[in-house]
Formats: sequence, C-alpha cells, structure tokens
Amino acid sequence: MPATADAIVLFGATGDLARRMLLPSLYFLDADGFLPEGFRLVFTARAELSTEAFVEQTRQALSARPEGLDDAVWARFAGRITYVGADATTREGAETLKPALDGCKAPLCFLAVSPSLFEKICGSLAAAGVTTPDARIVLEKPIGRDLATSHHVNATLGEVFAEEQIFRIDHYLGKETVQNLIALRFANTFFEPLWNNLTIDHVQITVAETEGVGARWPYYDEYGALRDMLQNHMLQLLCLVAMEPPADMEPDSVRNEKVKVLRSLRRFTRMDAADKSVRGQYTPGVVSGKTAEGYETERGKKSGTETFVALRADIDNWRWAGVPFFLRTGKRMPEKRTTVVIQFKPVPHSIFGQASLMDMSPNRLVIDLQPDEDISLTLMNKAPGLTQGGMRLQSLPLSLSLLKTYEGPGARRRIAYERLLLDAIHGDATLFVRRDEVEEAWRWVDGVADAWSEAGLHPRPYAAGSWGPSGAFALIERFGKAWSD
Repeated sequence: MPATADAIVLFGATGDLARRMLLPSLYFLDADGFLPEGFRLVFTARAELSTEAFVEQTRQALSARPEGLDDAVWARFAGRITYVGADATTREGAETLKPALDGCKAPLCFLAVSPSLFEKICGSLAAAGVTTPDARIVLEKPIGRDLATSHHVNATLGEVFAEEQIFRIDHYLGKETVQNLIALRFANTFFEPLWNNLTIDHVQITVAETEGVGARWPYYDEYGALRDMLQNHMLQLLCLVAMEPPADMEPDSVRNEKVKVLRSLRRFTRMDAADKSVRGQYTPGVVSGKTAEGYETERGKKSGTETFVALRADIDNWRWAGVPFFLRTGKRMPEKRTTVVIQFKPVPHSIFGQASLMDMSPNRLVIDLQPDEDISLTLMNKAPGLTQGGMRLQSLPLSLSLLKTYEGPGARRRIAYERLLLDAIHGDATLFVRRDEVEEAWRWVDGVADAWSEAGLHPRPYAAGSWGPSGAFALIERFGKAWSD
C-alpha cells in the first residue's frame, strides 16, 4: 500500500486555482476529518508574505464562501499552515521549503502553476533534496501542447519521480456525477447488456462555457479549444462511457480500459476534417443579457485560434462499431453546461397505431455534470386520460438528482478537488491520468490538428451567445441526428 502523505506542499498558493478550489477543498477535508493527524499544509509562492498574513488572507477567502467558517475547524486548519515565500524554480528557493517539511517522509507536492514551470520546479526539488521515495507530485493539465512536448515533459518528470509517484489531475474525474457514471454502468445489471451498438444510436458530449477567454488569451491562443478542452476533459468522459468493464477498481485496471478506448479511436484524415469537424471563433454578441466582445477584440488582433470545436469520433471495436460519438465544446455559449447524452435506438416497430407515432421518441439517458448534477432516463409512458383511435403516449424522465436526493441540513455540493486531493493523499491513482493515457490522447488530437492543417480548415465565426457556427448543426444533421439542446 502507498504511504499516506504527511504534508502537502502547494506551489502557486496565492493564485486563482488555489484560492477558489484548493484552499476550500483542504478546509472541507479537515472539517470532515479526512486530513491525517499532524498533516502539514505548506503553501508557497513568489509573493513575500508572512505565515500570519497568508493565514488571514485564507480566512477572509473562506469566510466569503456561502458555507462560512466553523471556529473549531478553522483553528485546527490554521494551525497546520506554514507559508514560505520562494522562487521554487531555483535550487535555493526549493531549499527554503525544507525547514517546513522537517521530519516529513511522504510530502505531496501540488503544482498549481503554469505548465511551463513543471520541469524547473521538479528539477529544483530534486536538487534540493526535498523529494523522498514516498513523495508524490500532482500536476494540472495541460501536460504538453502536443505528443512531442507531452513526451518531453513526462520524460523529464520521470527523471525525478517514478510513474506511480506522478498524479496527473483532470478535475472532471473528481465530480460526483462522473464517478456515478462508473457506478451506473457497472453496479446495475440492466445497463450493461444494452451498452453497445445493438441498442445505442449515438452519444453526445457537450462542454459549453458562457465566459470568454478574457485575460487568459496568451495561453488560450496557443492551445485553442481542441487542446484546452477536448484533449483532456472530453476524451476522459468519452473513455468512461465507452470503456469495457474493468476487473476491479484498482487504478491500473480502470486506466488500462481507458487506454484501450483511446487506441481504438479512428484517426482523422484530411477528408474527415471537412466532413466530420467544425472549428469556430466567437464574434461580438449577447450572453446572459450582456454585450460580449469577440475573441479578436479581447486578444487585440486577428487570430486563427478556435474557441469552438464540434466533431464526430468513431471507436473501432466490437462494442461501438457504427456508433458515432459527437463532441462539442465552446466559449461564449448561451449557457454553462456539461452533458453526456446516450441516445438509444427507436423501437423496431410500434404496436400503438397511427395516432401514437408522433408521440413516440427513443429512450435517452442524460448525464448532467454542470450546472446541476443529475442523471435522468426518459421512458415512454401512457398519457393519462381517455382517447379514441389508439393509446396516446408521452415521454417522462426518471431522475437521480444528487441535490434533490441528498438535500437536507448540512448538505452541500462538494468541490471536485476534494475527492482528488483525498485520493492523492492516500496514494489512490484511480481517478488520475496515466502517462500512456495522456500520450494516446495527444496522438489522436494531433491527428485532428494535422487534418485541419492539411485541409486548410479555418475557424468559422459565430455570435457570442449562440450554439456555435451553423456548420455545427449541419455536421450532426449530415448523419441524421440533432444536438440535444
């Protein structure tokens, strides 16, 4: 069994991710009794702050949350904190962390920093002797920009840490509904016999965001929607939908099955670029009743970067042959939504007469990740009342809403990072991404980007507040389907 971490070293502790997600997650873990006795919280960034000043900033940030602060929990949590102002990209900076970690044998290093700093920080930690055989490191995406750079980053990390010590985060895997997808598939007998190309017509995965790129454009302009969202979040969701049943929930059992899916993805060609994909870039429009600038206005000059992608992916194996997977993601969409739709095939023959034909609709399983966490299955039901000329039918949903099911005093929606941090502390890598997963995902995404380049496929404009370019609707309609909006 992996050693339980005895400290977390959070790099980038004054940044946005730490303030919004990581600090609250650690506090709630402490509140629920999940942080081990004596567990240390070592926060570090380049800002020169005293521990007292950082503790006060943390208290203010946590007090502003709707859950508020529990005095007893806060006293215990604050007592764990040490802040170290240092440039961790240098050996000297890394060495300043050693006093705060004196006696720690299994520190968990979380790099909430720009990916460009990963290599330097890892090298500095090794040179300063901060790493130990039981140390672990947690990395935020992206791991590289393409297969070649990803391979380089992974190889450099591998010089300092063994693969079992590296925890690559995709925070979508920490969401309750994503984990519930695994339970839904493999803890219920009636789904698995239907989970194949005999009964499923197609699958849709949508990740829509209302906000634009804003001040993130220097990063985003280099990556675009394909590399920023589809390569990680969306392909991870696709893998969980499509993977074969693992032998157990051991980390490598689950991740082996996900890698098989990625290796089965049909490679994109130049012809596929035009027929099976759409690139888009938002222009000025209206989102949530407010005027929104176009991407090029935010950036300050013209750009060929896509802020929207829609494409058809095919998985060439026995289970999914012939079942299209439609993936769609974009900025400045009408609403913030992450949804997986499993569209089943229609019944082969209706026995209910002509009057009911317009009422019939195929069953649909909808997994909502945000803004609501819900799983609903639409079933056909007899419409109440008396009719002539045949039975009238209607479609009704069966819902597994987490908020409604578990509402009550003290109930709250957990931050995805709580699950992931807890697992990393205990060395459970099931919900983290293995090196070969990352590289297989990049291999497929590089093929899409290369196909776009060969075909000369440029982003098409779409108004902010819309569901993307018109070509996105033509894409799915070309195959006789429609987006589930």
